Amino acid sequence: MRSIWNGAISFGLVSIPIKLVNATESHSISFRQIHVTDGGRVRYRKVCELDGEEVSSDEIGKGYEEADGSIIPITEEDLAQLPIATAKTIEIVSFVPADEIDPLQMDAAYYLAANGATAAKPYTLLREALKRSRRVAIAKYALRGRERLGMLRVVDDVIAMHGLLWPDEIRAPEGVAPEASVSVREAELDLADALMATLGEVEMASLHDDYREAVEAMIAAKAGGAFEPAEAVVEPAGGQVIDLMAALENSVRAARASRGAEEGGEEGGKIGKEAKVTPIRRGAAAAAPKAVGGKKSTAGAAGRKTATGKTAAGKQAAGRKTVAKSTSTAASASASASASAKSGGKKSTSAATKSASTARKSTSAAAKSASATAKKTAAAKKAAPRKRSSA
Repeated sequence: MRSIWNGAISFGLVSIPIKLVNATESHSISFRQIHVTDGGRVRYRKVCELDGEEVSSDEIGKGYEEADGSIIPITEEDLAQLPIATAKTIEIVSFVPADEIDPLQMDAAYYLAANGATAAKPYTLLREALKRSRRVAIAKYALRGRERLGMLRVVDDVIAMHGLLWPDEIRAPEGVAPEASVSVREAELDLADALMATLGEVEMASLHDDYREAVEAMIAAKAGGAFEPAEAVVEPAGGQVIDLMAALENSVRAARASRGAEEGGEEGGKIGKEAKVTPIRRGAAAAAPKAVGGKKSTAGAAGRKTATGKTAAGKQAAGRKTVAKSTSTAASASASASASAKSGGKKSTSAATKSASTARKSTSAAAKSASATAKKTAAAKKAAPRKRSSA
């Protein structure tokens, strides 16, 4: 590669002779200006304003125009005699972490090549020091008539230099951000994260200029006389009101389908799982179950329980009354038998004995009836549904 500048890197007391080589190149297609009527080439001529004659490149120099329009000539010798240490030197002024450099300052890129065998050792020293420290070097240098700012970093086994804009050349972003106050919901951020995860990473080497390829194909077709222009599909202009959530959801689905088709197989399925979209319900929320229904159910259960309780209580009371009545009858019969026994006579005694036996049988039957009633009551309590506590 052809060098565009020769000089040295000043690294403390170490001087490294280097050559500056362009690290980038433009592949843009250049067009010439032509006369539309006949296709003739339109050229610019450099003409002197004083005598009206065309001037060749060898006769053109530099000059500074003052406010009144007068020109002050500036020669290359004048520039070479300026007391600038960076005229032929890339002077390193500091070493900083790479993340401290604002990408907005990035400009042209160059490779620094060691110039001669004696430059190999110090060049390698600086390269390895940059690698181990994981820092970049900030330097000043002069190129094409002006002093510039640069950043040195390691690319593979080469030291590269990025031209940087001076801090005062970066404009403040005043009036660029949206003026309206906008709030972003968590659900929208979640979908944006899912979209970014689905799109994933890309191999930078796989990216290419589609527009340039289309222009080259068009030129080749026109040169062969077989070019047929196709109708361009014009997308609607901006300013449309869209459903942002729907757009994000559709974007995630489309990206997931695209990535799945590209990756294929297990990898594609994995990507699909990672970027699964959960539909977000918009509008009114789903109606909750009516509380009235729950109250009715509770009230019904309570009513049934109350009715069962009343029935059981009634049966228990009836049983108690029967027992009491039987006991009273037995007591009366016993008293009567005792009185008859005192008044004498075997017949009376026999009658009293029979009466007492009948009373005992009546008491036993009443006790059995009460026991059966108690069992039925217990069974009814178990069968009755429990009262549910309302929330």
